[in-house]
Amino acid sequence: MSRLEAKKPPLFISEPLTRDAVSQSLSLLSGILKSSYGPAGRLKQLHNGVGGCVCTTSQSSALLGHLSVSQPVLRVLTASVLNHVSRFSDCGLFTAILCCGFIENFRSLNVAPFTVIKISKHLLSLCMDHLRSEACGCRVSVDFSSVGTLVCLVRSILTSKPACMLNKTEVDHLTSLVLKAFIFTVPCHVETNAVLGKCVIIPVKGRRVVDSTVLPGLLIETPEIQLGKPLAVKRTVSNLIKIALFSVSMSGDGFNPEEGTIAVHHGVSLEVSELNQLLNVGKQLVEDEVGLVVCQKVMHPSLKQYLKENSVIAVDRAGLCLMEPLGHMTGNRPPIASIHSLSPGCYGSLKDLCIKSFAPKHFLHLIPEDTVICSLILCNRSETAWDELKRVCETAEHVLQLTVKEPLALLGGGCTETHLASYIRHKSSVLPASTFKDLDCSQTQYQLVAEGFCRSLESVARSLSHDGEEILTDMVYGHCWFVPSGPPCVSRWSDLVSKCGCGMNGNSEDLSWRFLQGQSGSPVIQGCPKEPSVKVADLLTLDCFAAKCSGLQVALETANLILDLSYIIEEQN
Repeated sequence: MSRLEAKKPPLFISEPLTRDAVSQSLSLLSGILKSSYGPAGRLKQLHNGVGGCVCTTSQSSALLGHLSVSQPVLRVLTASVLNHVSRFSDCGLFTAILCCGFIENFRSLNVAPFTVIKISKHLLSLCMDHLRSEACGCRVSVDFSSVGTLVCLVRSILTSKPACMLNKTEVDHLTSLVLKAFIFTVPCHVETNAVLGKCVIIPVKGRRVVDSTVLPGLLIETPEIQLGKPLAVKRTVSNLIKIALFSVSMSGDGFNPEEGTIAVHHGVSLEVSELNQLLNVGKQLVEDEVGLVVCQKVMHPSLKQYLKENSVIAVDRAGLCLMEPLGHMTGNRPPIASIHSLSPGCYGSLKDLCIKSFAPKHFLHLIPEDTVICSLILCNRSETAWDELKRVCETAEHVLQLTVKEPLALLGGGCTETHLASYIRHKSSVLPASTFKDLDCSQTQYQLVAEGFCRSLESVARSLSHDGEEILTDMVYGHCWFVPSGPPCVSRWSDLVSKCGCGMNGNSEDLSWRFLQGQSGSPVIQGCPKEPSVKVADLLTLDCFAAKCSGLQVALETANLILDLSYIIEEQN
């Protein structure tokens, strides 16, 4: 058949960052992300325009996941940030805003991209060495023998997303629940290769947030459970409940055609044969003293009735998501994948079984011997707020897991960004001439790139202001300070500011504040920013160390990749 339309040649776009369409798209994306950043960030409502789900959020994973991006440059940026979020769950907006800042500041310099990339990599190494140094003034050690720092870390995550619509009492309640759930997942007996457990979030929408609770073990929703009747369950001699966990269908609806061809003798019913096999499995389960049978898929009604008559509780349609934590909790790993052979060692065990009710839902509560799996019954008033809260609680759990591996945190509230900018300005002004020779650049080029690097960091801190507040930085610690819009005429800044963005420094000493300026140059701080000797607030604003360090690296690497683009080739057919 002849072509209806002639084949078009590929479209070559040279120097894409100089194109107005790319610049406008990048500026628009940057504006959306900046306006969503922080506890006072503005919410975004995303929908596909032809009906369906509406998402109200300020989270990077939801924002970038729902946005339809057509520009190849922006696709690179969003894919890079989403990959970071998939690995660390936190600091997605920080990474995206910083990346946009790097691109905006670096491309305006009269310096070759290759030179900018070399210098920026050196600046990144200075930042990373400083952040991993004991002398770093924006790093906090996390002591797991006390919950104080952990409370600050979780609270900072919960309060960073306004779509959760939480008041102070609800934040306090959820902070304690998230920490309690995390402690449940830490093994009591530490082995060489210790593995953290899992917190399973159970949705209960339309209830108050303070009705949320956390329970050891797993909850499986079972609408057919009758609350009035006592739960009679078969136990072993050791007073444990033996559990059989099936990942295969037990519906008796025929064999899987993928298993091959089946030869059936004349007069033999395949359905009856399958049901008989299921009943034989049921008899073996009864003989093996199994007290609970959980099936990932559908279970035949006759088998369920047979098990019930023999005091065996049967639960079907458990779903794929529960199989991994169920197996981990009961020791039933891997789940039974065939109904044709059951070995004595294929069962797991439970300590106890009871019924829990969180109106209007009823659950079977599986209580393990050793608690490494727990259930967080998460309540919120509306579906939109619950969806956002679920994402936030999952982020908090992941951040705590990352903090176990690397027990450090970074100061939040814009203070880490302004501190790093102060440090880089100081460090770049005292570098030896050999550094510029090694980088094959002039001192002027290095200073230009360093200033663009610092302005990009400061642009993240400025993004926390959404109501016209003035933003200051001090000349001693390099922290970030917010002054309410329309300040009264006073002779001293200390009369207007009470504490810095992270809450560590107060206004008790003269810190020589200055405005955190925009694109214009800022004066170099004389001397390296110091580490605060006194901690004013018990409730600091903290960020995940691992996530923020990764975000800083991803932002710069992605920006350098985009700056190095000389052509975009688009297939037109």
